[in-house]
Amino acid sequence: MGSKRFIQILDATLRDGSHPLRHQYDAGTLSRIASYLERANVPYLEVCHGDGLGGSSLHFGKSRLTDEVAISTVKAAVQQVNIAALLLPGVGRLTDLEQAVQMGIGTIRIATLASEADLAHRYIKKAADLGIEAFGFLMLSSTCSPEQLLEQARKLEAFGPNVIYIVDSAGAMAMDEVRTKVSLLRRYLSVRIGFHGHNNLGLAVGNTLAAVEEGADLVDGCLAGFGAGAGNAPTEVLAAVLHKMGYETGANAGILLQAADDMWKHVMPAPQFIERGALALGTLGIRGSSLFTTLPLLGKYGIDVRDILSQLVTKGSDIRSIEALADEYLIKQSNGLPGVRSRETKESGPHFH
Repeated sequence: MGSKRFIQILDATLRDGSHPLRHQYDAGTLSRIASYLERANVPYLEVCHGDGLGGSSLHFGKSRLTDEVAISTVKAAVQQVNIAALLLPGVGRLTDLEQAVQMGIGTIRIATLASEADLAHRYIKKAADLGIEAFGFLMLSSTCSPEQLLEQARKLEAFGPNVIYIVDSAGAMAMDEVRTKVSLLRRYLSVRIGFHGHNNLGLAVGNTLAAVEEGADLVDGCLAGFGAGAGNAPTEVLAAVLHKMGYETGANAGILLQAADDMWKHVMPAPQFIERGALALGTLGIRGSSLFTTLPLLGKYGIDVRDILSQLVTKGSDIRSIEALADEYLIKQSNGLPGVRSRETKESGPHFH
């Protein structure tokens, strides 16, 4: 097949993949996986707490290594690859960005809700002042209509990012929606378009390919699909399929396979699969902020958020009913106990980036 345009791959294994590890990557794993990615000629790799710079906390989960140590560890292991990090305004601060630059990042991805692009402004400006790339990262792009997403992307473009990402945080989009949104942004924006997909509906690779066909030229993956929710598009699969379709990536698919095999054997506690909570998220889509506020706290009371999400699907309800159902669970539990016990449960809530 003849050669098509060049597509860059950003590997987020060392950031998004920290979610299923509960942010417990060790320095040896960071160094080893970063070395694989450099030898595979992947142009970008992302490393920091799963919820971005400054995310290590009781609320989001304490990481084994600080962001500064993680970034400096990866920096010592690679020579050419561009090291990226994620920052959510309100979680990460400008001082966190400054420290990450000192440690060696060359790219910062400013992650806001797709409806709140305004929050990225001062962080993109700070990145420019620090002399690094800034990517706008519009999380939960599934919650906006194509026209609303374009409006927010235009605001973001005015701030001067190098790339604007459509981010399917909960894996809730099907391919037609991806095509419509990417093609609309490509038609009206001058900046490069990126795509970050999750596999809650089993469409991470398909959606990424649809985004590429509509004009995205920077796409995300994680080795062996290891990431939040049902995982991400597997980097090694993306590279192989893009090559098969005639696109150039510059990535060495053979080395990526070796890296993915290393992840399977030595890093991942279990294979990534589409479990009921992740499928429910993909089926329901996301509306409102409750998934970032109320629901992550329910694990402290012994309630598995996946039960609530599955019930919504079973009852034919929509995501707007989620807080009412959460209240029902809390009431039932408190009635059955002398007092509501506070405890953490494994996988108490979904992660979204």
